[in-house]
Amino acid sequence: MGWWQVDADTLAGSRFVVSPLAETIACLKALAGGAPSHPGERVWFDAHVPAYRAREAADPVAAELVRSGLLRPWNADFLTPTPTGAAGVPFEEELAAIRATPPDAARADLAVCLDGRLPARLRRDDLPHRAAEILEWVWREAVLPDWPRRRRVIEADIVARTAQVGQGGWASALDALRPGTRWLGTSRLQINVRDYPPRDVTGAQLLFVPVVPRTGWVSWHIAQQRYALVYPCAGALADTGSAAPSESLGRLLGPARAAVLALLDTPKSTTQLVALTGQGLGSVGRHLRVLLDARLVGRRRAGRSVLYYRTAPGEVLVTAQRDD
Repeated sequence: MGWWQVDADTLAGSRFVVSPLAETIACLKALAGGAPSHPGERVWFDAHVPAYRAREAADPVAAELVRSGLLRPWNADFLTPTPTGAAGVPFEEELAAIRATPPDAARADLAVCLDGRLPARLRRDDLPHRAAEILEWVWREAVLPDWPRRRRVIEADIVARTAQVGQGGWASALDALRPGTRWLGTSRLQINVRDYPPRDVTGAQLLFVPVVPRTGWVSWHIAQQRYALVYPCAGALADTGSAAPSESLGRLLGPARAAVLALLDTPKSTTQLVALTGQGLGSVGRHLRVLLDARLVGRRRAGRSVLYYRTAPGEVLVTAQRDD
């Protein structure tokens, strides 16, 4: 198994960050892999995969680059650069790290993924440019139009993970990040189940990067002492696309209030609902009070958080309107 040696100060200084590039890489993995990563992504996948297939057919070099560097048991390092950790870094600035990769380094990273057997089609100097082009296309065509929803899901996940750290400590939060990741004790963080040599990240910047598709990877920038663990958002948050309110429920309750009720198939905090719906805290609070008075939702305390959930009458109402 692969693990990192993480001292207490490094873990205490670690943080969760939003990365548009990581989300785009995760979406490219899904499109190139030929299937949505979870049911909540089915509509998005079906809408964008035909255009991706057409682009793939028109650019066989980029298609082979993606298959070789992102669909193998591990990624080509230059295709998954480590975020800077700064807030609000735009996609184009993140993408610049890929464009700036020396051609020799790009070919060497791909050769590692392919056990040293680099195909003739990939023995060229424009691989970083080709990689940046396909990622820029996926961002523009498939991710950017959906970015407000995706960002809300990502921010809701960060809220949930931060609360989990506060309630159960880092061990509980790290154990639940993704399959193969868990806190081993004695300052060891298992990052996957592969047979990788351990790395000492003491004193480094440690970042946790959520993405909506169910995928994940690790990356590092040795010179700048930055390490990142990319992980999938919690399923109950990422699958919210399949829990959108029906049109009839929206007419009955109002679209904004119906959206809140539809999201409560699993318990969520007010802060999570704000992140997922894009509504203001005051608006979400008012909707919850009306739904509580109507006994369509209930609430319970979990540590320092108050979680809201659909009651049996609320479940009947949502199901009946969805089936209508």
